[in-house]
Amino acid sequence: MPNLSSKSGLWWLPISAIVFLLDQWTKTIATASLKIYEAVVVNDYLNWTLMHNEGMAFSFLADQSGWQRWGISIVALVIVVWLLFWLKKSEFKAKFLNLGLVFVIGGALGNVYDRLSMGYVVDFIEAHYKNNFWPAFNVADTAISIGAFFLILDLIWGAKETNENKSS
Repeated sequence: MPNLSSKSGLWWLPISAIVFLLDQWTKTIATASLKIYEAVVVNDYLNWTLMHNEGMAFSFLADQSGWQRWGISIVALVIVVWLLFWLKKSEFKAKFLNLGLVFVIGGALGNVYDRLSMGYVVDFIEAHYKNNFWPAFNVADTAISIGAFFLILDLIWGAKETNENKSS
């Protein structure tokens, strides 16, 4: 059996590819089957609504002249490179840390791909309660949020997890 302690967190990177492919696949389906800004009601709390976000989260910077397409993409790619270095330095057994990093990397790359290829990010999931709507989002955004959750778990329990793995 291979020695897992000698492997880095990069072994978790295929999860990023799965997140990216799932994100692009769902955006392709949404673009092909939905009309822009026309809600398809799923239930009392969820709609499928195709939207094009030229900005960031909550459409921040969407009203700018176009520089945000490149600016946001460059910043996101720099962050992805930094996360890849972090992943390379992490131990294979650091589950929460590695899951957090690969989910954020996959999600970020999904949105960067949209932004660079089309000039906007495809969003299509619209959650709401009565007339209170959360901004539309996509699988990439969800993956980034899940990744952030795993990174928080790593802050809370990661050191304990790593110490237990070293002692066993």
